[in-house]
Amino acid sequence: MEAIALPDRQNHIHRKGEQPFAIRCNADSLAGAVSQRACVFCGSRVVLYPIADALHLVHGPIGCAVYTWDIRGALSSGPALHRLSFSTDLQEMDVIFGGEKKLRRALLELIDRHGPRAAFVYSTCIVGIIGDDLDAVCRRVEEETGIPVIPVKSEGFKGNKRAGYQAACDAMARLIGTGATGDISRFSLNILGDFNLAGEIWMIRDYYREMGLEVVANITGDGRVDAIRRAHGAALNVVQCSGSTMQLADMMEERYSIPSLRVSYFGIEDMSEALYDIARFFMNKYPDDPEARAIMERTRELVRREVEGLLPKLEKYRQALSGKKAAIYVGGSFKAFSLVKAFRLVDMEVVLVGSQTGTAEDYAELAAITDPGTIIVDDANPLELTSFLKEKGVDVFVGGVKERPIAYKLGIGFCDHNHERKEALAGFAGMLNFAREVYSSVMSPVWRFVPGRADAASL
Repeated sequence: MEAIALPDRQNHIHRKGEQPFAIRCNADSLAGAVSQRACVFCGSRVVLYPIADALHLVHGPIGCAVYTWDIRGALSSGPALHRLSFSTDLQEMDVIFGGEKKLRRALLELIDRHGPRAAFVYSTCIVGIIGDDLDAVCRRVEEETGIPVIPVKSEGFKGNKRAGYQAACDAMARLIGTGATGDISRFSLNILGDFNLAGEIWMIRDYYREMGLEVVANITGDGRVDAIRRAHGAALNVVQCSGSTMQLADMMEERYSIPSLRVSYFGIEDMSEALYDIARFFMNKYPDDPEARAIMERTRELVRREVEGLLPKLEKYRQALSGKKAAIYVGGSFKAFSLVKAFRLVDMEVVLVGSQTGTAEDYAELAAITDPGTIIVDDANPLELTSFLKEKGVDVFVGGVKERPIAYKLGIGFCDHNHERKEALAGFAGMLNFAREVYSSVMSPVWRFVPGRADAASL
């Protein structure tokens, strides 16, 4: 391999077929590598932010709140309190004398003004350094206001983005179990790990409703505090973004004996299998119940209708994109599995795949489903991504906001599959949107003005 990575980064990169599979992951980013990964605080914010009727207060410098404002682009069918970004704006004097009084005043004012159903208070790096007692302040304000006030232990220096996911799950676990569950159906579930980008959770809820299932809580896209409080009454947790919310599903299984299923809503194959897996769960749970059998029948009809309508529309894009090369770098590795399958559906070759927060098991599965020569990378940085994209002659790069400039500087098509996108890419309709977006990017006439993609970095 060329020296395109720092020596300590070499074991985070695997080229399938060159040696037995081995990759280092789930570790703190290497100092000096300018990782694409975000901090602990950011990880907690992306998970909790879509809870639309909660107050989200960042206890720290104003920059932390600015950095994470509207970070998910999550849509709400009702309240929009989450769209406001609040901060205690700690200054030098607060660092010296402490910010607890300032935090209490801010909470009381904001709760009085906005009437939230709960409040999340995020600790940042500086709070961890000066030692403000968030637990004590939140407990006192909760007693004064009568709503849950929950500290989120998310000091940025504590670890990597995955630690932020854990902090968010710990915070939500304090809400779950505090609501009434008497009227919840036996055929019910919680949606975990979908953040309602471009309204996708509404589409998924419609599928479940057509199957005959009750959705108790969205965790957290278009989320509501009261629904999360009664989430322990559901029969099943369905986990989409396993990296961000699997810890919460594990906690709920331990405390409330609620089983969980890992699913993906991206691509025809995984979307269909997700619905069938859920229907099979209830068939196995209630083998003699006519309603369980009816759920399976409705699922078959739903999948048949959607797939039959979708496949002919994909054919145009498959013919145009056949043989093109794709690269994938996303936040959670579970999403990458579905993207590999989605590209295969339109006859494209995936030559690079990586994520910010994958586990060894995730990367082993990616190695199993990708072709020889595919580069698998954990916690990449711009230098590595740039080198890999040029080496592989990639036609389209799927990533997030931090990857977009890399693609465009290299004269490569780009597809946004992260927080800021406005086009639904989940569900059956999302597969068509995805194929259309990839086609528009790869086949755009603008690339004829690029002197040569291999040399585009020098433009």
